[in-house]
Amino acid sequence: MSLHIAASKGQIAESILLPGDPLRAEFIAENFLSGAQKYTDIRNMYGFTGTYKGVPVSVQGTGMGMPSMGIYSWELITEYGVQNLIRIGTAGAFTDELALGDIFVALAASTDSNYQHAFDLPGQYSPSASWALLTKALAASSDAAIPFKAGNVVTCDVFYEFGDWWKKWAQMGVQAVEMETAALYMNAAYNHVNALSMISISDNFVTGAKSSVEERQNSFTNMMKLALETAVK
Repeated sequence: MSLHIAASKGQIAESILLPGDPLRAEFIAENFLSGAQKYTDIRNMYGFTGTYKGVPVSVQGTGMGMPSMGIYSWELITEYGVQNLIRIGTAGAFTDELALGDIFVALAASTDSNYQHAFDLPGQYSPSASWALLTKALAASSDAAIPFKAGNVVTCDVFYEFGDWWKKWAQMGVQAVEMETAALYMNAAYNHVNALSMISISDNFVTGAKSSVEERQNSFTNMMKLALETAVK
């Protein structure tokens, strides 16, 4: 086992879904995976492995923010040999071209974090999605008739920010904000594995719209299906 995951070697599949909420990990395991077994519950951050369409798939809660995503994705990659990591979560849109419930894939992740300092780079790094997983997501989207949109997100360290800070990011073509993708993409890039961030739009900074509980559930279900179909391509 690693410091934060109580799994033995071989208990975690090479492809994994990463919701922030551990209860969402449990929901996926119970409703989408066959023969799912819990491999960890340290700090109540659940992880499960089962099969989807006969292919081994794991799902692991990661918590909120870059530090938490950084810990779990790093240990999954370096301690358990995970090769394909798909974040599933929510984001706020900076454009009225993204509606509530839209599935949005992060092609790249800008950030206001200093997370990249750990890699001792001689400049500013631009973390981006894996082409291998992106092409699988495109194929899965077509096969399952679940559309998605794609573009740049910004991964922020602060949830409750003030004023019109977001408009400066929007001016640069950044389309949504969330809190985990940049860390996932950097860890994956450093370790030469694949990562993709697939997120549902839950609120919109331009229109002020916010998803209801029911709308969140429906969009999450489609996102889960698309992520699973991508994982087994």
